[in-house]
Amino acid sequence: MLNCMDEFLRFEHVHVARGANVVLHDVNLRIAAGEHAAILGPNGCGKSTLIKAMTCECYPIPKAETRVSIFGRERWDLTQLKKKLGVVSAELPGRQTRTTTGEDAVLSGFFSSSTLWPNLTVTDAMRARADEVIAQVDAEHLRRKPVGEMSAGEQRRVMIGRALVQSADMLLLDEPSNALDLSAQRELRELLRKLAREGVGLLMITHHIADIIPEIERVILMKEGRIVGDGAKRELLTAARLGELFDTDVQMHERDGFYDAW
Repeated sequence: MLNCMDEFLRFEHVHVARGANVVLHDVNLRIAAGEHAAILGPNGCGKSTLIKAMTCECYPIPKAETRVSIFGRERWDLTQLKKKLGVVSAELPGRQTRTTTGEDAVLSGFFSSSTLWPNLTVTDAMRARADEVIAQVDAEHLRRKPVGEMSAGEQRRVMIGRALVQSADMLLLDEPSNALDLSAQRELRELLRKLAREGVGLLMITHHIADIIPEIERVILMKEGRIVGDGAKRELLTAARLGELFDTDVQMHERDGFYDAW
């Protein structure tokens, strides 16, 4: 049994509506702080809504049995939550400038902004932390490069640094390999493996089985707004379970801890 202080997330009987439609149905989920897990499911299964519930952008339908706790707390100031939960998006949010560099993008994580606007004050401590993170994600060569001139893979590396800069305890990765070519996918997975070995918690939301790196041992399956499987990777990443999940015939292959399906 997890102590609440050791938990990143606890959802009990969570239902979430988007407009007039209920998108998540009776979700029960517990994830430990520092855990490595993947949430897998087809497009439209409710993964994006689940992310928004985790980041407090969507709130559950009020029910007597519903409980939500994030890092042991039921209520959060969102600016404080962002210091503990780093969300890795595909690109910078909002409007950036043509001169926004990789270093600026990482530093913007302190302010949840799209760039370093003139009204923002960057301290020496912030710059020192950004230097640490840029080294951690192997992005020194991107420090002075404008984000608009980066490849999709380079941008993803910088976005991981941006998410880490406030010393995030967990990284939440939403479809991290989307728009990446084969080389960039491999580099991304190698970086995520490195971070996992360094003790960074990873929660990956994906519909690409190949994204699930060997360090991720737990898989949570979602379909039609419900959790339909939760357990060890070897038990759930089977042709039968994935065929049922994606409503298609599936063949599976495993090599060196990586899985692939076709």
